[in-house]
Amino acid sequence: MNANAELLNFIYQNSQMGTDTLNQLMDITNDTSFQDFLQKHLEGYEHFHKEARQMLNESGCDEKGLGSFDKIKTYLMVNVQTMKDNSVSNIAGMLINGSTMGIIDAVKKLHQYEKEADRKILRLMEDLQKFEEKNIEELKAYL
Repeated sequence: MNANAELLNFIYQNSQMGTDTLNQLMDITNDTSFQDFLQKHLEGYEHFHKEARQMLNESGCDEKGLGSFDKIKTYLMVNVQTMKDNSVSNIAGMLINGSTMGIIDAVKKLHQYEKEADRKILRLMEDLQKFEEKNIEELKAYL
């Protein structure tokens, strides 16, 4: 797989993880203002998901979504972590951890493909990284 397709599929999978997790968490929390906050972030992930899919299709590549195992693992992990504590603070902490992992992976991918990938795709990856960083800053208020 070429660098462009790898980066776009990373963005596609990262944003899919974000949308799946936020949809699940919005059903778990009863705090309506936090649900509104999560909805705003969900729309951000949906934007990246759509953008990556469109760019993959334009380049003749198929999008590679998350595998069933990853989906089930994440779903179960979220349920276990919120079973005893579904507080806004706990959920915010979980999301901060997830965004931090996303940032680490994004930076690694940017360094790995900075000389090979198309500038437009690198910019989308950088935008995703900034989005994740902004999410962390905004989530701190809910800890």
